[in-house]
Amino acid sequence: MADLFVYASFKINQKEIAKTICVQRKQAFNSCNGRCELQKSIKKYSDNERKMQDSLKDKLELVYVQNTAEINFSTIPVIESKDNASILFDKKPIGASNLTFHPPLYRV
Repeated sequence: MADLFVYASFKINQKEIAKTICVQRKQAFNSCNGRCELQKSIKKYSDNERKMQDSLKDKLELVYVQNTAEINFSTIPVIESKDNASILFDKKPIGASNLTFHPPLYRV
């Protein structure tokens, strides 16, 4: 996968690489066209990939297992009130407090 990315990047920038980075850029009949840099980049990426694979092999994987206690939940019966709780709402309010609500004032 990395090789594909390196190759695509090389093809996009091949002319610029051949003019600026290529070892044979000053030769009259340059047949390299930057392929030397492509080979270096592919080797570099493959070496890095190999190093990453080796470092992954060296790592030790630890697995932690936690034992959980079994918890038993019991249901609590609902106690229903036989009294009519709507008695509080049957009567009309006696008055209202002006402290809680203040309509906006219109000043001229």
